[in-house]
Amino acid sequence: MSLPVLTQRVRSLWQPRRGLAIAEASVIGLVAALSAVFLKVGSGWLGTWRVHSTQMLPAWVALPLVGMGFGFLSGWLVQRLAPEASGSGIPQVKATLANVPMTLSWRVAAVKLISAIIALGSGITLGRQGPTVHVGAGLAAGMSRWVPTSPDHRRQMIAAGAGAGLAAAFNAPIAGVLFIVEELLQDLSGITLGTAIIASFIGGVISRLLGGRSLDLNLPLTESISQFSLPEIPFFLLLGVLAGLLAALFNQGLVFSIKIYRRLHVSLPLRVALAGFISGCVVAMLPPSFRDNTGLREYLITGQANALLAAIAFVSQFVLTLVAFGSGAPGGLFAPSLILGSCLGHIIGVFESQLLGGGSHTTYALAGMGGFFSAVSKVPITAIVIVFEMTTDFNLVLPLMIVSVTSYLVAEKVVPGSLYEKLLKLNGITLAANVPVEGIMTTLTANEVMQQRVETLDVEMTSDEAIQAFSRSHHRGFPVVEEGKLVGIITQSDLLKIRDRNLPNDTAIREVMTPKPITVTPQHNLRNVLYLLDRYQISRLPVVEGRKLIGIITRADIIRAEADHLNCENATMGPQPEPSYVVYQTRSPNIGRGRLLVTVANPETAGTLLQMAAAIARDRHYEIECVQVILVSRHSSPTETEVRTAKSRRLLRQAEVLAKKWKIPLHTQIRVAHDVAQAILETINERHIDLILMGWKGNTSTPGRIFGTVVDTIIRQATCDVVLVKLGQQSTVNHQYTFNRWLVPMAGGPNATMAIKLLPALVTLGNDPQIRLTRVFKPSELAPDMTVLEQAIRQLIRRRKLSSTVVASPVKADSVSQGVINLVKTEGYDVVVLGASREGLLQQAIQGNIPEAIASGVESTVILVRGAVNS
Repeated sequence: MSLPVLTQRVRSLWQPRRGLAIAEASVIGLVAALSAVFLKVGSGWLGTWRVHSTQMLPAWVALPLVGMGFGFLSGWLVQRLAPEASGSGIPQVKATLANVPMTLSWRVAAVKLISAIIALGSGITLGRQGPTVHVGAGLAAGMSRWVPTSPDHRRQMIAAGAGAGLAAAFNAPIAGVLFIVEELLQDLSGITLGTAIIASFIGGVISRLLGGRSLDLNLPLTESISQFSLPEIPFFLLLGVLAGLLAALFNQGLVFSIKIYRRLHVSLPLRVALAGFISGCVVAMLPPSFRDNTGLREYLITGQANALLAAIAFVSQFVLTLVAFGSGAPGGLFAPSLILGSCLGHIIGVFESQLLGGGSHTTYALAGMGGFFSAVSKVPITAIVIVFEMTTDFNLVLPLMIVSVTSYLVAEKVVPGSLYEKLLKLNGITLAANVPVEGIMTTLTANEVMQQRVETLDVEMTSDEAIQAFSRSHHRGFPVVEEGKLVGIITQSDLLKIRDRNLPNDTAIREVMTPKPITVTPQHNLRNVLYLLDRYQISRLPVVEGRKLIGIITRADIIRAEADHLNCENATMGPQPEPSYVVYQTRSPNIGRGRLLVTVANPETAGTLLQMAAAIARDRHYEIECVQVILVSRHSSPTETEVRTAKSRRLLRQAEVLAKKWKIPLHTQIRVAHDVAQAILETINERHIDLILMGWKGNTSTPGRIFGTVVDTIIRQATCDVVLVKLGQQSTVNHQYTFNRWLVPMAGGPNATMAIKLLPALVTLGNDPQIRLTRVFKPSELAPDMTVLEQAIRQLIRRRKLSSTVVASPVKADSVSQGVINLVKTEGYDVVVLGASREGLLQQAIQGNIPEAIASGVESTVILVRGAVNS
């Protein structure tokens, strides 16, 4: 069996299944537990070595040197190998689960694991639990790529890996599950809950077994049983209030610390080295018990410390955690939060003992741990369960609930919002709350969007017959069937195997087809379909029930469905549109660096649009694809409707004459379609178009539309560069359009650069053209920023062929559209070039559509440019 065949069969087994999710969650739990144990043992060994180094050298020498050296090494590893591994890691996981594109992989997990061991071994006051969550999520993300399924499945596995990491770090499986539900995914669906439980359970069990039941707190706590009585409730409420206030201050301090480090403008290794040096200096001046964070926490919980020592521990841990976390060192906040909470609880316990003469310092320390952790991370339920699972003491549940809930409410009142979301916001990432991400992508299924009429080839057909089928069709691939059942798929590249293998021309296509192709069922939603199309870089997917082929779904079908939804069209009203059909086409040699599509419809403007297309194509060494669309009723099929093409061919001949004159390769085609936008989008996809040039009337009276039915859809859906042209009034002298004076408003967006790149080609249409670059600034601004204009001028000057006069000057106006319109009217510009993104256009349409306002307000030509977007 050949490797491609084996790969396809394995891939077909890897499509989403519940059993696969359970098996993957089990492996993730195991791997996350092993990484957690390795992190715990590694950082513990380095920490022990660091403490022992103070017996060979004075503490004030050994601790700062170790902190600075290990800190620099840890920061260097992160900066060099995986910058995404800095910090706690939980914000990165949270962003990934919110569908923010962030790198989460085996590489990030490995760098995080090693750098966290070194950083924690340096003595900085951060915890290993946050990195363990990040490592678990990274390992799960890497595994989900190796076993490709769906985006939803991948998110669930990443969340399961994060939960398994937390469960292994604390030996608290239930807390791992709750952390997923409460903080990460906020999802209680069966598959999410099931995978989280399995991964967290296995993570906790493996960690407990390999750790020899060393839970850090279990052994000391077995000697002291917590106590609780009714008169102590006010003291626990006081503890909750203080924990909430101080945790709010702590969170604000963390954000402030990050900003301070950024103002230093130093590299990550130097920042972490500085944090390690400061931590070493401060710890060297404190009692020896402060050199081991785990030992310090146990010391406080068991009640052996006095109130003064607890206060010193709180202040030092508070400050040193801010110093360490702000540097970007790979370490978390869970352990520092627990230590700070135990210090605060111990102080309140001592205070209660002085007043009432009873109570247990251990109970207050443990309740303080849960309260401070709850207020910092804003996860009260997880905080309660973590401490309970670590102690297995039922007497502690009520004090824990009182303190954790109180501290959470107080902290949320003082400083609302999640700390992790604030940390992401510092990096320019804002997570939308309670907003559905995919919309119709998760509600529509393949059955609702697929094409039911499918052109197929029989498995016994010869390669010669297949070549003839390809020549008669615009399709680049066909499903291969045997007695109505799908057995493979054949593409143009598969036919090349005949030549490569020196096979005879009468070879059956079963010998060269791709067997066991990737398929979808009618129940797959569009999100899963699009994921598979992107994953395997294919353009179509057969839809099957069992092995019976019932339809096919392409990218164009998904684009059309989304466009219909955005345009408020009800797909159930009337017949479904069929794909367009090519009734006429001509082809030239494929010798260009790219391909420009120009749509022609109006004989009065077609000549000018073709001249623009030719100017751009000549400048960029592109081929031109010229398309004319003939509309037919949706009640008749484009493949069966008789149409007249005489007028369309006359339009295309104009393009042929111009292309021959300028020696530009030209391809032409006439398509019969139900929908013009759909036909254009299909042409873009099938002909691999790099830029589309089309006319635009400048405004629309169609309800629910911004630029018009066709243009709206192209702006939203076309993946290539888009250039829209609204031609102005013709000259009264020669009845032609003039292109001598050009106005280009600049705002610094990405498509302003694209507009500048187009200018050298477009200005060749004029005689002695003059270009003015401008920036509109409001009267309230004292001085306009000329940086964007200066950069644009330099970019134009670098184009040696540009012989036009170029000037740059700002203009003051209350709005962009009004400023541009006034300039055009007062100074008589012939052409206005605007750059705007796809998203920007739609937002402008809602908040005041700038391009439409300018196009309607001037009689000059308006050219609107939108850069390419990913499909």
